Amino acid sequence: MINKRFAIIGGGNLGSAIAEGLVKTEAIRNDNITITRRKIHLISHLKEKGVRVLTDNVSAVKDADIVLLVVKPYQLAAILTEIKPCLKSEMIIVSMVAGFSLSSIEAIIGDKIPLFRGMPNTAIALCESMTCLAYDKRWDKYKDEVFEIFDLLGKSVVITEELMASATVLGACGIAFALRFMRAAMQGGIEIGFAADVAQFITAQTMKGASELILQSNHHPEQEIDKVTTP
Repeated sequence: MINKRFAIIGGGNLGSAIAEGLVKTEAIRNDNITITRRKIHLISHLKEKGVRVLTDNVSAVKDADIVLLVVKPYQLAAILTEIKPCLKSEMIIVSMVAGFSLSSIEAIIGDKIPLFRGMPNTAIALCESMTCLAYDKRWDKYKDEVFEIFDLLGKSVVITEELMASATVLGACGIAFALRFMRAAMQGGIEIGFAADVAQFITAQTMKGASELILQSNHHPEQEIDKVTTP
């Protein structure tokens, strides 16, 4: 059991998915997870699971050990200014806000609080995210704690901050690219005679199997392609 209190600032698609993932791990007490959103009725399903659902960012942050920032880039500066009086040096902050650098965040909250950037994807709700993390080396001693959390929620890797935009494309938006392929393959399946639900099942399981072939063997995709294709 991870005896930490989490504040997820921003209960949109990704923030809600993170809360779902934290609940699914069963490694964190549900009442140690707080999530904020202005329209809290949209995340009432999390409240039913014992997650604290608030509209007040300050109340969410003041007792937290780990603060996850999951808001739109244009909202971040104002939210950081709002919660700054509640931030403490013993907290860890992880920003998942695209396009907002570590130095830009520190310019608002100061440089005394351990700060990380993370880029997960929405499969985090199923504890199957690929999360890329970047941080300044002076926060090395907090790295293991941050990785412990995100490794419960899928897989994680350290990258340089310069690659964070690329991580958004390859890992976060990569979900959409994979699902676009799935949709196209499903449509092809329907056109060659399968019912829609059967085509979806065959395609999804085939994609899952293809991913596991690479993850478990560490082969280049071409090696597996060669096994099922002929000249």
